Amino acid sequence: MKKPIAVESASAIIDAKIRELGDWRGKMLARVREIIHAADPEIVEEWKWMGSPVWSHDGIIAVGNAHKDKVKLTFAHGASLPDPDKLFNAGFGGKVWRAIDFFEGDKIHERALRTLIRDAIAYNQVKLKKKAPAGTRAKVHKSKKG
Repeated sequence: MKKPIAVESASAIIDAKIRELGDWRGKMLARVREIIHAADPEIVEEWKWMGSPVWSHDGIIAVGNAHKDKVKLTFAHGASLPDPDKLFNAGFGGKVWRAIDFFEGDKIHERALRTLIRDAIAYNQVKLKKKAPAGTRAKVHKSKKG
């Protein structure tokens, strides 16, 4: 009989990825992660698509990836989000996703990023409420308050 293999939590895998990067990209990804959690402590971390940290709350908020020359934070519904501070600087070719590319030496506009994350959560919650069958809509709303 095979023994069950322990599966690391997504948070532990993300911690390991940040350590593995070991350069400015690891520090940038760690800082972005801190800002995401500061924006909403109920954010859930996941590890998807064979190596991407994903942050969710009532649906995917954003996906983080470290590339050779940048850290990319891609918002699942970025095209539907207000961006008055012009954080999005990539991913304009599609109709849904938008991204922020952070390069070495970039400063993060923390307040604007927290606002963008909260707007993404609100977008997911509205979308979830619209998808819920009529008989369950009140339950979805009540569970958010409790």
